[in-house]
Amino acid sequence: MTALPILEPATDESCCTPAGAPALGADEAKQKALVFKALADPNRLRLLSIIKAESSGESCVCDLTEPLDLGQPTVSHHLKMLVEAGLLHREKRGTWAYYSLVPGALDDVAGLLADL
Repeated sequence: MTALPILEPATDESCCTPAGAPALGADEAKQKALVFKALADPNRLRLLSIIKAESSGESCVCDLTEPLDLGQPTVSHHLKMLVEAGLLHREKRGTWAYYSLVPGALDDVAGLLADL
C-alpha cells in the first residue's frame, strides 16, 4: 500500500482574499429571512392561497379557520406572521380582522432570490 503525499497549505494569499463587501447587508438579509420563514409553513401558504383566491380580495379571520381545520388562535398566529413579513395587510372592523394581500408582495417574493 502506498502512502499518500502530505499536502502543504497553499501559500498563495489570493485564495483567502475576501471578495469584498457582501452585496446583501445584515438588515436586508434579516428581512428576507423573515419572509422565507413565514412562507416555510404549509398552513401559511394555504392562508395566502385562500386569501388570494377570494373574489373580494380579502378574507375575514372567521372564514379562515374552517378550511385549515385549525382553531382561531392558531390561524391568528399564522396571519400575524404573514403580516409581520409584509405579505398581508390587516384591517380591523369591529370585532373581526380582515386580511388582504399587500399589493406587489408576491412579486417581491419572486424577485428576492433573483436579487441575490
